[in-house]
Amino acid sequence: MEIDLAAAYERCREIHKRHGRTYYLATRLLPSWKRRHVHALYGFARYADEIVDRTEDLHPSARAARLNAWSDGFLAGLAGESADDPLLPAVLYTIAVFDLNPADFTSFLRSMAMDLTVTSYATYDDLLGYMEGSAAVIGTMMLPILGSSDPAAAREPARQLGFAFQLTNFIRDVAEDLDRGRTYLPDDHLAEFGVTRDDLLAARAQGRSTPRIKALIRAAVARADEHYAAAAPGVPLLLPGSQACMRAAFQLYRGILDEVVAADYDVFARRATVPGRRRARVVARCILTRAGTPMAASDRG
Repeated sequence: MEIDLAAAYERCREIHKRHGRTYYLATRLLPSWKRRHVHALYGFARYADEIVDRTEDLHPSARAARLNAWSDGFLAGLAGESADDPLLPAVLYTIAVFDLNPADFTSFLRSMAMDLTVTSYATYDDLLGYMEGSAAVIGTMMLPILGSSDPAAAREPARQLGFAFQLTNFIRDVAEDLDRGRTYLPDDHLAEFGVTRDDLLAARAQGRSTPRIKALIRAAVARADEHYAAAAPGVPLLLPGSQACMRAAFQLYRGILDEVVAADYDVFARRATVPGRRRARVVARCILTRAGTPMAASDRG
């Protein structure tokens, strides 16, 4: 069991390193004993997302069956059955160690299932309903692992950071999501700026945005910034050993939006990424901040 568990955590770490470079870099600032648990949560989320997004060659019913089968295996593991899976033993162990709420995980899986059938959202409230499962619950899953001096007060900022990160991804990945037949920019928001899905598809084909699309993206960035602002008070509420990690993740993800702004809000010309030099500066600053803040005894594993 120990060998299987170690292998499962290593599998999650590999997935995180390969697919979540920004967040993986930030986790290097965590106390070592916490990292594998964060990798486990990322592995869970990414693997489910891969079933939905990396199986386009399969019929939708086959993709749904694959997601349902994996979800059933996870739920069986929660019920105490053996998990015959390369990464679920790590996820289930992390859930047990930190007494994480299983409802957060089932909510996440429901949102992943929505991606198999839902291709757009009429309003921002509708999108928030999806992001409640795809993003907000990630924040509440993470909070017990990061630890907080005031968990009740830190809960809503953690949820808001999930929303902020998710919206950042949606803004950066408009082109890729169109390729998958989806838009995460709400229909009423598109209509407000006189943009249609056909306009987005034309911009994707041409590799450049129109002025109306740029105005739409500018407003989306402003909306994401509202979530970042609501999330910011939560970082100081984390235990000292976790603050540098989340400060780095916060700055690196928000840096993606800075790159969108620097590109004049043209999300079709190129994919916005934070340059390596800036990533290194952010991490270095957070390391220095961590070095100046003694780790509380309650944050040592």
